[in-house]
Amino acid sequence: MSKQHLGHTARKRFGQNFLHDNYVIDQIVTVIAPKKDQHMVEIGPGLGALTEPVCELIDALTVIELDRDLAARLRTHPFIANKLTIVEADALKYDFSQLLLQDNSSDDKPLRIFGNLPYNISTPLMFHLFSFANKVQDMHFMLQKEVVNRLAASPGNKSYGRLSVMAQYHCQIIPVLHVPPGAFNPPPKVDSAVVRLVPHQQKPVSLINEDTLHKVCAQAFNQRRKTIRNSLKESLSEQQLIDLDINPELRAENLSLQQYAKIANAVDSLA
Repeated sequence: MSKQHLGHTARKRFGQNFLHDNYVIDQIVTVIAPKKDQHMVEIGPGLGALTEPVCELIDALTVIELDRDLAARLRTHPFIANKLTIVEADALKYDFSQLLLQDNSSDDKPLRIFGNLPYNISTPLMFHLFSFANKVQDMHFMLQKEVVNRLAASPGNKSYGRLSVMAQYHCQIIPVLHVPPGAFNPPPKVDSAVVRLVPHQQKPVSLINEDTLHKVCAQAFNQRRKTIRNSLKESLSEQQLIDLDINPELRAENLSLQQYAKIANAVDSLA
């Protein structure tokens, strides 16, 4: 067991849980498979549990770290400091497209993003990252297992929700690894999992306006016990749903991404 967490107390407000199980760390790095000349970005490097083994395989890594103490620690790291570009920023607000502008390479390589995400911000952070999906090759995140289940869920599944629909619109979702609580210090009260998100080269549905899909999903899932006749009545009438060949008796979790896209496009056509 590594003692790298000694000297830094995990901060609850940052949702910090530090990875310390070397077997699990090796598995995660193998799954990420970093290669030289790729544009690797780590969100929340913490004490460097993933940062160090990734840096052994590549020459340069950008890290986004909000905790000043941890950023300072990485700046003076005896082995990897010279490979790191440290961005002290809140990943939730950070403009990831800046990283491409700063890259001196002529071909603007897409970003490969990874991280052990603080569970309290993981869902809003993924929504934020989806807005940069066209600049990203892939993303590997350690998340609460329940969040990975939600990302990958299909219609009719109790985990299926707005996150499932929007994530699957932007990316292919591949759960790759289960991680037990004991791999962390302090151990979280939940199981974790690593998921691979690969942005679609071509979106699975075509939309007039992406924001409308967001809005329609929010309306439907905010009242998920109601039939869509009721939850979506501000957007479309019962007859309009029938005209789209969508049963108004269905509930939010019964509709596929394709059906949500149909509804969103109908709303925009009426506007």
